[in-house]
Amino acid sequence: MPTRLPPLNALRAFEAAARNGSVDKAARELHVTPAAVSHQVKALENRLGVALFRRLPRKIELTSAGEALLPKLTSGFALLGEAVDSVQRQAYPGRILLNVPPGLGSKWLMGKLPHFASVYPDIDLRIAARPTLADSARREQGDTENLLEGGDIVIRFGHGDYPDHVVHKLFGSFALPLCSPRLLQGPHALRSPSDLRYHTLLHYQHDVMLDMDRPTWSTWLKAAGVRGINTARGPTFNHVTLAMEAAADGMGVVLGVPIVASADLESGRLVAPFPLHLPLASAYYLVHAENADREPAVAAFRDWLLKEARNERWAQPGRVVAATSPTENAA
Repeated sequence: MPTRLPPLNALRAFEAAARNGSVDKAARELHVTPAAVSHQVKALENRLGVALFRRLPRKIELTSAGEALLPKLTSGFALLGEAVDSVQRQAYPGRILLNVPPGLGSKWLMGKLPHFASVYPDIDLRIAARPTLADSARREQGDTENLLEGGDIVIRFGHGDYPDHVVHKLFGSFALPLCSPRLLQGPHALRSPSDLRYHTLLHYQHDVMLDMDRPTWSTWLKAAGVRGINTARGPTFNHVTLAMEAAADGMGVVLGVPIVASADLESGRLVAPFPLHLPLASAYYLVHAENADREPAVAAFRDWLLKEARNERWAQPGRVVAATSPTENAA
């Protein structure tokens, strides 16, 4: 006789709390209250007859039983998700689930999707922004297997080493100073890198969406041959898109990533005052399962996205032209 399983909600509550290391985070993920998560976990412990968590004053820790249960539950829920997606794909052959990093999705991809919809009106895109599509975030969470995260196609930010998958490089990435065009005017207009001493430097750190070894203001100024600027000053953000939004609002100058800022660069909200750029070790890759492109919709979207990437101006350092101040233009 097959084992009678505990209620699915209780298993899901435990898995979410254990994976997140927090009842509050699990509650937000599952769209329930923390009390509901705690109640479900306690019911599961009573059902199994073992403690799954050690409940400490400010955190929870897995017991040996909890550690044994978590990875198999996580894999099981992933398989359930894949099974549901498989059935839905059969029911809706023109439907594609695309997983994309949040910054690239909101700042680059969104502006291009109307064109795709006009060319392929019968293909139904479902788009999910997932921070774990950066290799650094995946390593930080200890997940080295779930490359696609249930998607038909994903865009990953990393080194491109994804065995048993089809991998296409979309474009590399690089960093260079970005700012509001307003900073090209005034008594301390940005005309040379040494002028940065008169402006606020914007920083970002703990952003797992980018390389941990990405360029910093110190490395950029050293490459530019500029000394005597205190690179520790200025506000720090936890995400590159927040720092670039602050730059677009005129708060200061950020060592930004043009491909993620492409919409603001196209509109003129941001400009590149200097052409000197430094590469990031990681790049953006389009990834799908080995046989996924047998589906016409998947192949169509893949080919369209690769074409868009080949034509992307802001992914090519040689096509980024440094802005000039109004005074220089008049001269």
